[in-house]
Amino acid sequence: MVNLIWLLMLISGICVAAVTGRIEAVTTSALKAAELGVEVAIELIGVMSLWLGLMKLAEEAGLIRVIARIFSPFIRLLFPSIKAESPALGAIILNLSANILGLGNAATPFGLKAMQELQKENPQPEVASPAMITFLALNTSCITLIPATVIGVRLKANSLNPTEIIGTTIFATGCAMTVAIIVDFLIRSRRKA
Repeated sequence: MVNLIWLLMLISGICVAAVTGRIEAVTTSALKAAELGVEVAIELIGVMSLWLGLMKLAEEAGLIRVIARIFSPFIRLLFPSIKAESPALGAIILNLSANILGLGNAATPFGLKAMQELQKENPQPEVASPAMITFLALNTSCITLIPATVIGVRLKANSLNPTEIIGTTIFATGCAMTVAIIVDFLIRSRRKA
């Protein structure tokens, strides 16, 4: 549906430009936007490389296992059906850690790995398990303490204070994650009843 909306907006913009005799503005804007997209992507490589490198170091040093043990009671509440030795837990921890640091792109591979591991433990492979649903809810609403990617984009856009969004980001994502956890818990409780 969203793709259809974007397509309709694109077509209507081109038609208006053609009718008003400003079709060259469409071409110029498209080329500038493509150039800007490449520039932003290349400049974000540095930020992403830094954080992905730190995450890899933490994983290799065993810090992720320590974090998993620390958060184990909380994770056990959220994912009661996952076994304590499940490889999905490590992938979930890595995914949530990357999301907490505002590295959505870095979180994606860990999220895919977590879903693969959760699918292996799923008794009904054609239907998402409760653990998969909980993970998806957490993944999409995870609290972000350091919105590194957004700060990188704001730096690229020459923002006067690129970190001013940290407080509101923590508040907004904290609210979103709280609501996701509560709704997930209520739905799971209702299904058991």
